[in-house]
Amino acid sequence: MNTLSNELREVTAERVVVTKDTLRVELADGRTVEAPLAWYPRLLHGTAKERARWRLIGSGEGIHWPIWTRISALKTFLRPSFGESQRSFKKWLEMRKKKAA
Repeated sequence: MNTLSNELREVTAERVVVTKDTLRVELADGRTVEAPLAWYPRLLHGTAKERARWRLIGSGEGIHWPIWTRISALKTFLRPSFGESQRSFKKWLEMRKKKAA
């Protein structure tokens, strides 16, 4: 049995803080983990108000933002990839620019 695998499956978030530079997730077991916001371009390009509109999903196993689908609390820090193609991200940025104009 792989103890690390079991521990990782039990990672759940309780609180999320997004600053202009950092995504910080406070975990149910008392740990706090941080990642650079640059790993998550939609959050990086989002407004402070959009970044603050998060909600926990799956009993804290994931985090959802309206400007972005969702991310796993676990994958947030194990695999720094936002899982979106560059083409899709560029299209999203263009759409935001048109709406702002």
